[in-house]
Amino acid sequence: MPASIVSVLRDAQNIVISTHSRPDGDAIGSQLGLGLYLQAQGKDVTFLNSDPAPYNMEWLVGADQIQIYDGSLAQLEVLQAADVLVVVDTNTVGRLGEVGKSIRNAPGEKVIIDHHTDPETWFDHTWIRETASSAAELVYEIIQEWDSSMLSADAAQALYVAIMTDTGSFRFSNVSAGLHRTVADLIEYGKLDVSKVYGEVYEKRSADAIQLLSKVLSTMKMWYDGQVGTMGISRRMLQDIGASTGEAEGFVNHLLTIETVRAAVMFTETARGTKASFRSKEDFEVHKWAASFGGGGHRYAAGAFLKDDLDDAVRKVMAAAPKYLPLADDAEGSDSGATSQDGELNDEDAAYLESLQKLQKKFRSI
Repeated sequence: MPASIVSVLRDAQNIVISTHSRPDGDAIGSQLGLGLYLQAQGKDVTFLNSDPAPYNMEWLVGADQIQIYDGSLAQLEVLQAADVLVVVDTNTVGRLGEVGKSIRNAPGEKVIIDHHTDPETWFDHTWIRETASSAAELVYEIIQEWDSSMLSADAAQALYVAIMTDTGSFRFSNVSAGLHRTVADLIEYGKLDVSKVYGEVYEKRSADAIQLLSKVLSTMKMWYDGQVGTMGISRRMLQDIGASTGEAEGFVNHLLTIETVRAAVMFTETARGTKASFRSKEDFEVHKWAASFGGGGHRYAAGAFLKDDLDDAVRKVMAAAPKYLPLADDAEGSDSGATSQDGELNDEDAAYLESLQKLQKKFRSI
């Protein structure tokens, strides 16, 4: 319960907060929102992650305080001296990345604040609710239990960004009336210009990101009679364009705008294998599908990592789809390429792809 978490945090002085590798908006926003609040209570807070914040989160106050774990003596001393170590927005040592084992093995009390399924059992104190929209929603409940009147504008802004990004700008099924009341509080505490905040997160893509999107859309494939869609990012794409994987944040959601698609997977090839990001609508739950490849997440948003190249990863994941998705009995598994049901791009998708390709040519000529 929030009261027990508040008690643990109130009694601590040195606190480390960490989140999952390749952090998203909820990870960074929850981490900073909680940490800034604790700093305002006079606590010594260290933000320690395995990976840096995505480029569209770097503007948040406190993001420059995030340390990237390198196993240095100074960082190990901080971990050893921590009274409490808080993990937000993930629930396994593996998802914490390089810093994971050092956090789990540190002597301080371990706290988890999360909304994912199947948490590991090494945490001493838990605040977990799978139905929560985001880790940030749970962080705010802890702050409410403590004293929300002491929430700074910067902390409120970080939590707002976290909730906004993890709910698809408040359009996902995990958005409730209660969540809107929480968001209203955050807007008031932060005196937020919500249009400006949205722009900072979603409307500052680089030219490289637009070129990458054009390439990625051309890889779109439909599976199982259009019920499942995939796209892929190869290492070669990233090298040719000079883009980072972080600039592909949210690309997978383009697949979910297709009327027939109920589940979508974005595959991103790395030097060590391929990351699969699963997203879905309504009754198509994808967390067990992701878990079958060693991953996990929410019912409608999950991830996994396969030690395979891009083509093999796509083949394995899509072959497993019928076991975990309520596909139509007569749905065929072979892909149909970047096509509609009759084998051709529909007019809207064709026009969108053509406009992106024109942008790509324009940027190359600059």
